[in-house]
This record gives sequence, structure tokens and C-alpha cells, in this order.
Amino acid sequence: MDRKKVLVYRGLPAQELERVRAEHDVIEADPRQEAQEQAFFEALPFVHGLIGSGYRIDDSLLARAPLLKVISTISVGIDHFALDAMKKRGVTLCHTPGVLTEAVADLTFALILGTSRRVLELGRYVQQGRWRRSITAAQYGWDVHGKTLGILGYGRIGKAVARRAALGFGMPVLYYTRSAVDSGLPEGKACPASLNDVLAQSDFLVVMLPLTEATRGMIGPAQLAMMKPEAILINAARGPVVQEDALLDALDHGRLRAAGLDVFDTEPLPADSPLRDHPSVLALPHAGSATHETRAAMAHMAVDNLLCVLRGDTPPAAYPLDKAD
Repeated sequence: MDRKKVLVYRGLPAQELERVRAEHDVIEADPRQEAQEQAFFEALPFVHGLIGSGYRIDDSLLARAPLLKVISTISVGIDHFALDAMKKRGVTLCHTPGVLTEAVADLTFALILGTSRRVLELGRYVQQGRWRRSITAAQYGWDVHGKTLGILGYGRIGKAVARRAALGFGMPVLYYTRSAVDSGLPEGKACPASLNDVLAQSDFLVVMLPLTEATRGMIGPAQLAMMKPEAILINAARGPVVQEDALLDALDHGRLRAAGLDVFDTEPLPADSPLRDHPSVLALPHAGSATHETRAAMAHMAVDNLLCVLRGDTPPAAYPLDKAD
């Protein structure tokens, strides 16, 4: 088998990097780092494969890489890629679905618990030495068990969140999805509903939608106004699905009790963002899949995908670019 050139644009674990080097010549260059940006673009005309995550691959970049056969992203989301352009150029896109489902569902439920039981706020209360007597109603949280959970987007992760809620916390679950899907739970534990019904009936609204032109800005002033007074919004999917200005307005005027956010319009979150220190926001650094076990599994799957395509084999998880139509 002919050795090809592979450009690694975000670091791989050492053992995974060695797997690639065993079959191909590797160039490591992260275009987000000023010292490596030139090397990244200078390598593009000669590479057959790209592997990494979190960097926009648009049509102009693809035009610089005429030999490119495969991009293997260490992520599930594919919103960083110009899908139409990849399809026209015959470039295979691979991603890593499945291996991060449970980790993201765990963190999503941590956001539910953390916002409702005010975990971060009360932790700081102790750290700051303010706990001198039994807490009063001013520090109380709110129950999670038995409350209604609404989920927008009911793929693998949405179903995993629903399983935790319905079977672990006795929560009625409503879910909205454009295509009919089985709930994956015993009858009556999770029910499909219209978008308006999910918004109006949920005590916790979990956003698990992919970022597409149809979902960008989908949760705005009108949708937030339909939610229950003092409901809690959780977004662990993609930041731009929720209009941040509208969310801040809802929080500032008490229409929502709190928000748990792992994703944002701009990441990392800018220093001047009012979400950083808002008293009703629990903000995390896009950490849904950030466990040692899950990130290792994602990297391993991404390398499997890359090597299979370069060998001429079918990869474990090629994204169907026909969806770009």
C-alpha cells in the first residue's frame, strides 16, 4: 500500500498518532496556533487526509487541497464543514457518533441537577466562608425528580438523557423531533409532542438539536415566551441554536429560572460576555465529551475512519453527504 500524507490539525493521543504513522507520513500543524498556521496551509496541496476537530473547513480551504480524499473529525457535529463542496470534490467526511453518547448525556443531566439544586452557587457559598448557620429559603433549590423534561432533538444523546430522567428520576418526558422515532423507553415513559407543547409543558427544556440552517436561532424570544414561568433551559448541543440575547432577556426578567450552558455562539466564551458571571447561568467550557475514556474512544474511532478510507475500505462512520442536498 502506498504511503500517503496525513495532516493532523489537532493533537492526537500518542498511541493513535503512531497508528497513523505506521501507514502514512504525518504532518502536525494546528492552524489556530500562530506558529503553526503557515505550516498548515503549506501542507494542504500535498495531503490526502485530514484529521482533527474544531476548525472551519470551507470551500476555499478545500480548493487548496486537490489530493484530499478524507477528512476525519474527532467529533459528532459536522457544522464546521462545507458539505456541498466536499460532496462535489469527492471528499469523504467521517465523524464519531455513538462513542460520546453516554458522556454527553451524563453532563447534560449534571447541568439539570446543577442549575435546579444551585450546586455551583452553594459550593461557592461554602468556599467563601459564608456558611455559618443552617441555610434558609434564600439558598433553597428546586426538586428535579417528578418534574417534566422536554427534549428538542431525539437522537442517541436525547434518548440517553430521557432514559436517565424517566427511569432514574421519575420524570415525565416529552420530546420533539421532525421525524417519527421510537422513544426507546417503556410505554408511557416518553412521548412525542409538538414543539409548542414541549415548550409550554416542560419544567426543564433540553436542547439536543444539530446546528443547521433550519435550527440556527430556532429558540428565540417567541419560543422562550412560551415556556413555563421559571422553567430551566439546558443547551448541550450547539450554541447558535439558542439566541443568547433573548435568553439573557428571559433570565433578567425572571421568565426563566436558570440556564445550564455547555455551548455558546462564540467559543471560548468572550471575556465581555454577560453569560460568564450571570447569577442564573451555569456555564461550562463545551465539556460534554470531555472525559478521559470518551476522548480516547473518539480519537481511536477517528483514526479507524481515516485509515479505512485511505486503504480503500468502508470506514466505521462516514457522514452521508447526500444530506447536504
